[in-house]
Amino acid sequence: MKKHKWQILLGVILVFLSAVFYLVHYFIFRDAHHIFIYLIGDIAFVFIEVLLVTMIIHEILVLREKKALMEKLNMVIGSFFGEVGKDLLKILSDLDPDVGRIRNDLIVTDRWTLREFTDMAARLKTYTYEVDLRRGDLTSLKQMLIKKREFLLRLLENQNLLEHDTFTGLLIAVFHLTEELASRTDVKNLSPPDMKHITNDIKRVYGLLISEWLHYMIYLRENYPYLFSFAMRTNPFDLEATPEIK
Repeated sequence: MKKHKWQILLGVILVFLSAVFYLVHYFIFRDAHHIFIYLIGDIAFVFIEVLLVTMIIHEILVLREKKALMEKLNMVIGSFFGEVGKDLLKILSDLDPDVGRIRNDLIVTDRWTLREFTDMAARLKTYTYEVDLRRGDLTSLKQMLIKKREFLLRLLENQNLLEHDTFTGLLIAVFHLTEELASRTDVKNLSPPDMKHITNDIKRVYGLLISEWLHYMIYLRENYPYLFSFAMRTNPFDLEATPEIK
């Protein structure tokens, strides 16, 4: 209540001043009819003004602000995939014994339509993400994530990420996996229960990572063709991918 006390006081003062000036107008011109004509007209226009300001203009400003925020968020997402995401996706997909079922379908080209992206996203929701730790080198994965830990922390400190729940969830999952691996002295000799726990952590990251990567590719295709071109040439699912144009 105290927080809004000055606003209530200001409102009372403004209404009082308005009444004073109406009274001054009446005593000078003695024309109540004129006063009420303009008073009612002004009050009637208030509703239109509210419509224009609070609903139309406000919504336009909110949309512009949201668009600017999403631009900043996608810059953050882009830095994540450039610094960590694509390498991590390649490592985790190599741990997937069934990746052959989706690998070729995830080789995005510039001929893809939005419908194809949408269909692929829907298909990934039904895909069973499997991970076999024996197919990869957990020590290398651990070292890579520890090396990028400070970078991940800086991303998590970005307040703008509060507007992007799915990417925030991915970052938290990656950071958790980093902490889990970093806390193990020897990831080559895990007990069966511990191996199962780490496997579940990796599967969580793997599923979130693929989904977020696909959405980021859609964003690049729609907004930045030259970045989309580079992303296609460095696709982590394309075994023949090369940044060099041939």
